[in-house]
Amino acid sequence: MRVTLRVISGPQVGRVFTFDQHDTFMIGRSEDSHFCLPQDRFFSRHHCILEIAPPRCFLRDLGSLNGTYVNGFRVETAHLKNGDRIQGGETILEVGVSADVIENPTPSELARTGDFTKTSPSLVTIQCLNCGIPASVEASRPDAKMSYVCDDCREKLKQNPQPIPNYEMIRILGQGGMGSVMLARSQKDGRPVAIKTLLPEVAVSEQSLKRFLREIEVAASLQHPHIVSYIEHGTHNGIVYLVTEFVGGMDASKLAKHRGGKLNYQEVVKIIEQTLAALDFAHQQGFVHRDIKEQNILVEGNFPNYRSKLTDFGLAKSFKQSGMSGVTMVGDVAGTIAYMPPEQVRDFKEVRPPSDIYACGMTAYSLLTGTHALDISPRAGIAETVKAIFEKPIIPILQRIPEVPPRVAAVIETAIAKDVELRWRTAGEMRESLLRALP
Repeated sequence: MRVTLRVISGPQVGRVFTFDQHDTFMIGRSEDSHFCLPQDRFFSRHHCILEIAPPRCFLRDLGSLNGTYVNGFRVETAHLKNGDRIQGGETILEVGVSADVIENPTPSELARTGDFTKTSPSLVTIQCLNCGIPASVEASRPDAKMSYVCDDCREKLKQNPQPIPNYEMIRILGQGGMGSVMLARSQKDGRPVAIKTLLPEVAVSEQSLKRFLREIEVAASLQHPHIVSYIEHGTHNGIVYLVTEFVGGMDASKLAKHRGGKLNYQEVVKIIEQTLAALDFAHQQGFVHRDIKEQNILVEGNFPNYRSKLTDFGLAKSFKQSGMSGVTMVGDVAGTIAYMPPEQVRDFKEVRPPSDIYACGMTAYSLLTGTHALDISPRAGIAETVKAIFEKPIIPILQRIPEVPPRVAAVIETAIAKDVELRWRTAGEMRESLLRALP
């Protein structure tokens, strides 16, 4: 499936932008916009952003002065479909949604599906794997095989996950955007494990599901003292599950909440330097986490003997890029996007180690201060948050917590520089600097 944006009116008429995987697309006068309109004063610097997960396309106005229009109506958000027109000033973009074209089809493929010159998506009927209720979805081909769990069943399965073969369920540890995490016991050897069940947010093709499982397997090859160990993964009744070692204690977010909302700088340095050790190892193996936050750092033991472990390595990235999720800026990413650096918001696909370093710095800042580094309200929406990521400076740590040693604060603030070139070059370099900064 593909989504195209074709400029049909305005100074740049004729330009075409094509998307065949999960991506973001920003429009505005700023040079860091994908579609830059520097001469059009109607547009704000960061005017609007589209999140695209073919065939889905979602638009969000970023608090622009003159507004974003879809089919002649001013909108703050809009789910876009084939033929919709986005307008600002003289510029109009037309949305196109098309299916993949098979070149040189075999006779058996021709017999099954017929016309391969047709590029409009096929509407196929599928059933919820849990309750059997039918639904219609767009697919690349009329014979496409899709897995689907309806919204009602997704919520029920989050609250009451299904048992996984060969494991005895003990209790639910938490729920998130992708599914649930359960404490279980292996029937084979009796050891405790954590089982994460992953519920696709949209109908998923068999090909996408296989790609997601392959990516989990690749990420599972990371073996490090500060990375949660992988045990196995699979599917059961259409639901993907991932089994890892069970880490006692709690995640860093809950630890901070138990301590009044923040931790002292010695505790933060201990947790973050171990996280950076894990990141440095992973980056050297060619892996980027893409979702560093307090909830993904598990902490066991008591200070000064904390043992931190980074979890969900590459899970969010592969979940989204394999087509398991819809347009996530509508929901769960609201809390996570504030930890993304400008280049990750702007270019979802090409995220590199400096983005992890930025997110690690944001995590350290939050654990230290109990608040966000950007000057935004605790309940800031996506639009306000995105504009702040690009346009607002950070609030210095010492302005919020004067007792933090200046050198420690400086290490963290270097990590969250908006310009990639001003950050630490590697996670290892940041870790060494953080340890040297301690009094």
